[in-house]
Amino acid sequence: MNLDVTLAPAPIVPRRRRAVWPGACVIAAILAAACSTLAPRFATPQLSLTGIRVLGGDLFQQELRLGLRIHNPNRQALPIERVRVRLRLGGQQVASGTSVRRFVVPPMGDARFDMTVNANLAAGIAEIARRLDRSNVPLPYAIDGVVRLDLPLFHSLPFHVSGTVPLRDVCVQPCGAPPGTL
Repeated sequence: MNLDVTLAPAPIVPRRRRAVWPGACVIAAILAAACSTLAPRFATPQLSLTGIRVLGGDLFQQELRLGLRIHNPNRQALPIERVRVRLRLGGQQVASGTSVRRFVVPPMGDARFDMTVNANLAAGIAEIARRLDRSNVPLPYAIDGVVRLDLPLFHSLPFHVSGTVPLRDVCVQPCGAPPGTL
């Protein structure tokens, strides 16, 4: 058995180019670290449900208007690009949606906004009906979601909130309120 092995010559890379790569990598690492330390850190805003209004729909899908309050615990204003939510009533997921308007929450301040979500109330109607018999018992809710900031280099701030909403703030029959009111 005769094996002839010939080795190809290694590519010739100028010494200057070989010396530049380690320096470029070090500079890139320093710049990335500097950018991450200069960017402000944001605490997650706190959201709460202020009302639920059924806008319309059919047996399988409804449109709800959620009234929400957002509190900014930061010393900088929060420019909000969008808010995405999933609403659970009585432990059942009944609605989800994404806001369509941009807005700014002042530093250490609050903002109220409405958003329309798609719902399937069949899952939560038993809980709502049970509560209607005892109108002074509030309706428990949980909202999971993400606040997307309207800033370069920033991502989303996830949140989870739970609480109760008084039944007087829940309009179960389709209501014809003007936009922006709950």
